[in-house]
Amino acid sequence: MPRCEPQYPCTISTLAALVAAVILVAWPVTGVAWGEEGHEIVGLIAAHYLDPPVRSRVADLLAGDTSGLTATDLADESVWADRYRDSDRDTTRHRYLQTRDWHFINIEVAAPDLDAACFGHPRLTDGEPASEGPATDCIVDKIEQFRAELQAADTPPAERRLALQFLLHLMGDLHQPLHAADRHDRGGNDLHVASPSHPAGSLHHYWDTVFVADLGSDAGVVAARLIADLPDARRRAYAEGSPTEWARESFTVATHGAYGPVPSPPGPYPRGGVIKLDQAYSAEADRLVAVQLQRAGVRLARVLNEALR
Repeated sequence: MPRCEPQYPCTISTLAALVAAVILVAWPVTGVAWGEEGHEIVGLIAAHYLDPPVRSRVADLLAGDTSGLTATDLADESVWADRYRDSDRDTTRHRYLQTRDWHFINIEVAAPDLDAACFGHPRLTDGEPASEGPATDCIVDKIEQFRAELQAADTPPAERRLALQFLLHLMGDLHQPLHAADRHDRGGNDLHVASPSHPAGSLHHYWDTVFVADLGSDAGVVAARLIADLPDARRRAYAEGSPTEWARESFTVATHGAYGPVPSPPGPYPRGGVIKLDQAYSAEADRLVAVQLQRAGVRLARVLNEALR
């Protein structure tokens, strides 16, 4: 079972308010949809823990982004990979089909097999950039590939920037529990639920956006609170491990926290109907989402500090 952490949301302390002010000055946040708030929070937490020289290198790399898909600060760039994937979804679909599988790892709940969920770990060919690698690959492999590119001195500048942009996003995706598990329902996308406080939607949507929104509507304030509520000992513990271990951890959160209390319906929606989530489920989900955002931010900072030191 996932380790228990302090209940969220918590009261904002004076320290948290000061941290929020510092973060917002260093990494401005623009208004975006709820589905992007979680990535912004992860980016802002990571920014807080970046070593000052690394923070400067990150800013310099992102300043060269001329795609126009996002602003070039770290928080906004944390949603770049989604915008890139969807930028031709209704036209040529090249970017969409090339990168869509990189955002998750569908480990089957009934028969967990991480290697199978990673399509047998296809390798890049000699000289092949990670940004042009096989479409059938998983988030764990892509994080490792982009981390290696970001760290390598001979990576071309444009590819290094792409590696950073993908890492900013994929590290967040790895910690969304339903990006790491599947119960033959497309990671909860075919499972429709409703709670006492929110209208019906897919279980995946609830974990993507609804439970994040429960933490607050201002990404900077939420990030500041999560930073203030993270003791150094727990932060150091979170920073340990590898992408494979983090994927298994997210899978555990999914199986026990996201899927565990939710019965399997007789079929996909609408045949399966709408499953009612009670207040206890929502409260625990809010807590777990807060913990996962903390973990993602701390681990993203570690990856960047090690690659760009």
